[in-house]
Amino acid sequence: MYETFISAFVALFVIIDPPGIAPVFASLTNGTPAQHQRRMAVKGTIIALFILIFFAFFGRSFLALLGISIDALRIAGGLMLFIIALEMVFEKRHARKQESAEKMDDYFEDISVFPIALPLLAGPGAITTVMLQVADAGANMAAQLVVTAALGAVMVVTLIVFLASGPVMKLMGPTVNTILTRLLGVILAALATQFVLDGLRNSFIG
Repeated sequence: MYETFISAFVALFVIIDPPGIAPVFASLTNGTPAQHQRRMAVKGTIIALFILIFFAFFGRSFLALLGISIDALRIAGGLMLFIIALEMVFEKRHARKQESAEKMDDYFEDISVFPIALPLLAGPGAITTVMLQVADAGANMAAQLVVTAALGAVMVVTLIVFLASGPVMKLMGPTVNTILTRLLGVILAALATQFVLDGLRNSFIG
């Protein structure tokens, strides 16, 4: 069981990549209150956890029922991420947050479901990985629970990394934050494009 936990944890940690997503999370929440950032981090990781648990145990049946392939999810997620990336590069999100602040509105955009939970955390890669890990466990309920525990551990690590990313961004200052946000937007656009290309290649080549 120990080997199962380590194998599942490493696989999920690598595919979800909390350190790689943390700067994106920090850029998306930059300029919002610390309370809002914490709420987005907690909500995003919890929602992603439940989504992945659902797909771990019911994913194959659910997707088959709807006639949806993992590659279709990959393409859809890539297209949606690309829109977010464009907003980051051209500072559309920052403009919206500034407008909200000028109106003295307590509302700040809820990014916990999209794009944090879906598709950054519970993306096609993570969904496929957790489905395969549970499938490898077979009918062994104990092994399935170990895989679920490994997923929970990865999400706890992700939450910790997210909570630490905000203060780090604040220390860097507005100029560095602006540069980093645009750079991460370009990287996110490349990631989104790769999602789409992988989905198209797998769909047509198999």
